[in-house]
Amino acid sequence: MNAGDMAEATTTGPTTAAQLGDRFFRYGPYGLLGLGTAVSAVAADLIMSRAGVYAVAVLVPVALVLQLWWGRVRPGVPPKSRAAQFYFVARTLLAFALTWCNPFFSMFAVLGYFDAGRLLPDRAFRAGLLATAVIMAGSQSGSGLPPDTLMNWIAFGILLALHGTLTMVFAQIGDREAEHARNQVDTITELESANARLEQALAENAGLHAQLLVQAREAGVADERRRLAAEIHDTLAQGLTGIIAQLQVVTSVADTDPALARQHLDRAAALARHSLGEARRSVHDLVPAALEHDDLPGALKKTVTGWAERHGVRAEFTVTGTAEPVHDEIAATLLRIAEEALANTGRHARAARVGITLSFMGDELTLDVRDDGCGFDPAALPPHSGAGGFGLRGMRARAERIAGTVEVETEPGRGTAVCARVPLVQHPR
Repeated sequence: MNAGDMAEATTTGPTTAAQLGDRFFRYGPYGLLGLGTAVSAVAADLIMSRAGVYAVAVLVPVALVLQLWWGRVRPGVPPKSRAAQFYFVARTLLAFALTWCNPFFSMFAVLGYFDAGRLLPDRAFRAGLLATAVIMAGSQSGSGLPPDTLMNWIAFGILLALHGTLTMVFAQIGDREAEHARNQVDTITELESANARLEQALAENAGLHAQLLVQAREAGVADERRRLAAEIHDTLAQGLTGIIAQLQVVTSVADTDPALARQHLDRAAALARHSLGEARRSVHDLVPAALEHDDLPGALKKTVTGWAERHGVRAEFTVTGTAEPVHDEIAATLLRIAEEALANTGRHARAARVGITLSFMGDELTLDVRDDGCGFDPAALPPHSGAGGFGLRGMRARAERIAGTVEVETEPGRGTAVCARVPLVQHPR
């Protein structure tokens, strides 16, 4: 496998590589110790003394017990802890002693190259690699440890230099992996900090959005009030001026020309009726007086109680969620919708029971008006004439003015449910 294939395998299968590495460190020491023992037993008559055979017979079970102990405690031991350091040092000493008796036990010693970075602290990492290099060079010098001839010592020196170079390579790889791990930690920390800043910015933006929404609605209310003032000036004020003018003519000609006076009286009455119609058409844009002394739940409760007393119908008012101070425009809209829904129930539903629920649900405010009356077919409603209140279209128009909705569920004989949903904009403090 070339470097490109290794990089691709690392990129496409990190979980598999991690699992293979974990299996190697879990079962590899047993396999290498067993392989070294088997090969050493075959070559024992050629390169081992009787004392060496006895030493190996003692050291191999000790090494096996060490591995069994480490296999049990390893999952709960943090990397580079005292237990991990003890295991590495004890295993290296056992590998050195076994290799002294038989060079083939270097198969077991080679583990130090692979897990020195995992088990030892940074200051001892290179020392662990160097100790492994000494064992490997001694096992490959020709006569094991210690070398017994000048040529064996020369071979040992050359091999130690070679393994020392390998040690430096392994150390460099370990340093790069540690640096990569630190960079990953720094990157993750920076990303978490950036996410925290982003969440804070989103929260600030949400607050600014709510503030801008309130300001926009307040500006809309101000514009609507200016429109109403201009409309009153252009309609009611002019109508009253015309009525006064007609009455002045009546006063001046009443004795001399009764017919003309009657004509001007008729004109004054027509102007009065017209002005009254204009007043009724405009008055819905004013803030309800009930909200001047009570909050929205209190005003709704009084409205429901008064309506129930006038119509002799059992009506229950309920508030769910945590009540919060509501912006005047939101409160006025819901109160007007409740009044109109109750008015429609009193005029048409013939209900015996009405339930009104105001629900505070996070960033949304819901008003439900339900009755057990006769219901109706929404498709059969006559076109809106604009007289005698607002009706369903008026309630929807009110809700839409503050980015809300009104839904009606009804059918003949099954009662009626009116549900208004609006944004919960709190009253400015």
